[in-house]
Amino acid sequence: MISSHIFQSTLLDLLAPVRPYLDDPEVSEILINGVDRLFIERAGRLSKVDARFPHLRELLAALQNIAQYSGRHLDQERPILEGRLPDGSRVAAILPPIARQGPSVAIRRFFTEKLTLQRLLDLGSLTPEVLEVLRVLIACKLNVVVAGGTSSGKTSLLNAVSTFIGKNERVLVIEDSAELQLQGEHVVQLEARAADARGRGQVTIRDIFRTSLRMRPDRIVIGELRGGEALDLIQAMTSGHGGCLTTLHATYPRDVLSRLETMAMMSDVDLPLVALRGQIASAINIVVQVARVRDGSRKITHVSEICGFDRDLGKYQINDLFRREFRGVDASGRVESELVSTGHAPQCAELIEASGYELPPAFAARTARGGSRAS
Repeated sequence: MISSHIFQSTLLDLLAPVRPYLDDPEVSEILINGVDRLFIERAGRLSKVDARFPHLRELLAALQNIAQYSGRHLDQERPILEGRLPDGSRVAAILPPIARQGPSVAIRRFFTEKLTLQRLLDLGSLTPEVLEVLRVLIACKLNVVVAGGTSSGKTSLLNAVSTFIGKNERVLVIEDSAELQLQGEHVVQLEARAADARGRGQVTIRDIFRTSLRMRPDRIVIGELRGGEALDLIQAMTSGHGGCLTTLHATYPRDVLSRLETMAMMSDVDLPLVALRGQIASAINIVVQVARVRDGSRKITHVSEICGFDRDLGKYQINDLFRREFRGVDASGRVESELVSTGHAPQCAELIEASGYELPPAFAARTARGGSRAS
């Protein structure tokens, strides 16, 4: 593997057409569709730019450079690349003939500047009351899933709320590709590894997770659930490992549970569906749903409590504590919305109190009047 200094110097030359966007802190994604169709995302909006690569060989050379740095292989037999740049930015690329109009490349920028809780408040992603409720839920070691679509802000939100983890807690972070920047003093970061060209040396998230249970974790954070490791995490959550956090792709809180079922069934454990659903309902306490709305902004849309699984009805019991209400679009194209309390009382209130924490007084009073209604 070549050194970062040599790689970065070479790469900047090879990626000269998009270098201005790699240096622009407002650009979050760079999308390359062949040599002459380039797009960037800025402030959540895509726009076409005039840049182009002078020849296909320059773009292919850049991709080979990235593959070499990442310890991956890219050729006609292996035309798909998942790698990263020295600054941590993620790169996904697909070569022809799979990509019919030329190499297709997506660069997701990695920002060293952390998105703070205050910044989330300023952007209207959440409210002070929601922030305080999340602080209590995470501090008392409930298991939390942050869910949303691609580029909806899942990782950024998880980074921000990690400030609610106790300073003396030992946190093990497991990722397929390192992105999380948890804000704590005792954070151990672990990263999966792909197999080499001969199929050797692969270390999966499941491999790391199983070992991590023996490394005295106070909390386990998995950057993103994608497969059979979901069942391992669910079983850990139900056997005394509280305070776990993770992200996954899903559109609504109920979809989170369906996705967990699907991923758990990818494991090598043959578990009856009704038993699996019972474990999921017991393991997952809170779903924080995020979305990128029409104007490109990223918002929390739901904070939902999982209250169990009704075997007779065959349904998960989900209690929305907060839900975003959308109210149209203003003259500037900005989506108007508000994240409001539903008035539903959290089932976990007794656990919170037993853990020595208190929900915000106004929220507690409102939910006491509203009662508990799970759907």
